[in-house]
Amino acid sequence: MKDTRIAGDGLVLLGCGKMGSAMLAGWLGRGLPPTSVWVRDPNPSDWLQAQGVNLNTDLPASPAIVLVAVKPQMMADALPELAAMGNGETLFVSVAAGTPISFFEQTLGAQTPVVRAMPNTPAAISQGITAIVGNAVAGDRSLDEAEALLSAVGQVVRLSEEAQIDAVTGVSGSGPAYVFHMMETMADAGEAEGLPRDLALQLAIATVAGAGALALQSDDDPAQLRVNVTSPNGTTQAALEVLMDQTDGFPALMRRAVAAAANRGRELANG
Repeated sequence: MKDTRIAGDGLVLLGCGKMGSAMLAGWLGRGLPPTSVWVRDPNPSDWLQAQGVNLNTDLPASPAIVLVAVKPQMMADALPELAAMGNGETLFVSVAAGTPISFFEQTLGAQTPVVRAMPNTPAAISQGITAIVGNAVAGDRSLDEAEALLSAVGQVVRLSEEAQIDAVTGVSGSGPAYVFHMMETMADAGEAEGLPRDLALQLAIATVAGAGALALQSDDDPAQLRVNVTSPNGTTQAALEVLMDQTDGFPALMRRAVAAAANRGRELANG
């Protein structure tokens, strides 16, 4: 990571669970010096303790970036001690679900540059996708810095307004769980058709993973890829007539699922 401002002024990571550890591993792997990273975590893992970062020590007065990765319910206790860093040059990047930008502005000051991010769990293997949006104080420079940090664990997209975060939660934030459940149900269906459970699960996981990799690499969109593997009056068409039913199939079910996740995100943000 070649950002000299981060290396010079330091990066603070508040919370180092699964997501924080994935990001830290990505930064260090890109060349960020461990000595320029300060980590606050009440229960540091053995892996974290071996990384050579400044762990649970006094923080720099004005770090370049503070990345907040604590659980939302811990935010009220963890953030106020960093209030002295607010209203300055320090950029706060939050990956905490359900915590709006306004909370950071109220706690740290209205002139604090804040970028809110919504990653997802494939970030643990650097295959995630993260959506970001900044407050009025955070200009292009802050968004560029946040994107550089978060690209260590996958793709980064920018939103035009914070209200879109809840839709992102419904699609990509919670989305990996939908895919894992589809793997489960595909395996269940294969078992019901006579396959051994282990084989059915292996087929389901490899099929979903392979289809996803193909979609990422192909110039065709998913709709065209679906057409490409659907022979008229064949087995795939017979299955898709069930799955694409507008009343009981994937279209209606997925709309309800994504809406439920998005609405829950709004409820969490509103307390």
